[in-house]
Amino acid sequence: MLRIKPCWLVGLALVALAPVAPLATRSGAQPACVPTRPDAEGPFYQPNAPERAATGRGLVVSGTVRSAAGCAPLATARIEWWSANPRGQYDDEHRATQRVDAEGRYRYETDFPGRYPGRPPHLHLRVTAPGHRALVTQLYPRPGQTALTIDFVLVRE
Repeated sequence: MLRIKPCWLVGLALVALAPVAPLATRSGAQPACVPTRPDAEGPFYQPNAPERAATGRGLVVSGTVRSAAGCAPLATARIEWWSANPRGQYDDEHRATQRVDAEGRYRYETDFPGRYPGRPPHLHLRVTAPGHRALVTQLYPRPGQTALTIDFVLVRE
């Protein structure tokens, strides 16, 4: 006859009640609600870019802005974009500000960024929403890539 010690039963009960980490949303995907990793702002950020959802053609970036607290979409989020033009030069034509829709979704279209000296092609962005820390990060599209789908996840203040 197998005898189970009471302390082992208590441990089993605690394991059963332990919180479970968020699960992946689909096979191979990163877990939901993981905050987006910040990256360098770089020397070319300028506030007050014009409000627009396109600064060129050929590369579409879309997704949803979410809060790490509960994965809720942030309908009040604002995204600022800046990148080099196809020749690798930063200019005002490749700066934009946009607000997400009521479900926290965004869609931004731009030219594929040219290679800035010493850097792979990249897009800079800054995402803000009331009650959350500002996120400054970069995206690195692969040569020939025409679309990126990414959710930006912000951390509460």
